[in-house]
Amino acid sequence: YNAAVFTAKDDRGKVYFDSDTAVPGSVSTAADTHDALAQMTGEASTFYTVARMSCFHDPEAANSDVEAMGLKNTGGYIFYDGNNSQWLDPGKPAARQYLCEIAKEAAALGFDEILLADVGYPTEGQLDKIDYGEGEQAQNLLTFLEEMRTALEPYSVALSVEIPEAVVTGDQNIGPTLAELAPRVDRVYTETTPEKIKGLSEAVTAAGGTTDFVAELEAYSPEVSGSCLVHW
Repeated sequence: YNAAVFTAKDDRGKVYFDSDTAVPGSVSTAADTHDALAQMTGEASTFYTVARMSCFHDPEAANSDVEAMGLKNTGGYIFYDGNNSQWLDPGKPAARQYLCEIAKEAAALGFDEILLADVGYPTEGQLDKIDYGEGEQAQNLLTFLEEMRTALEPYSVALSVEIPEAVVTGDQNIGPTLAELAPRVDRVYTETTPEKIKGLSEAVTAAGGTTDFVAELEAYSPEVSGSCLVHW
């Protein structure tokens, strides 16, 4: 292995490094976190390092400022998804800016790549009760990726997005299409199995040109060539 992925922010809204912009109460670190990250991303490190951050699935930030950042229901209250969790609203500039600031801090730590997960709206629960606002859902997410790319430009880091396999294959029509997503990022990550990698990689290349595909696998497989992310 020559790379390591660090969870900078999870889908509970917890931030796992010393952040100055995270909402109060969301930072969770240990006494040696700073030194461990410095060792991981420092010049002496031989690893390619990726900071993975859950984006709009964030109950911490959503509840901290429902009006400016939280995804609401049609009754004007915070929306609860099928797992009784809350989300940021991609249509709200403050929500997108919050995520950009967290990503900039992670990039400043020296990571080589920022991997964005949960770039979307809830897919479970009473979705017809979501107040989507006036903007188009897909465009809100594309605007977010463009804003994120601009925010990270000074740091010379790669920008990647994790999307469902069904979006790559064109079987899912929720949110932006692969043709819209791929040109806006450097890599597309998808949870899949070894036998599907070739077809998925070809689809990403066709959509994004120079955009790379990275398979996320449950276990290492010696038959896999190229980049892959193995879940431990």
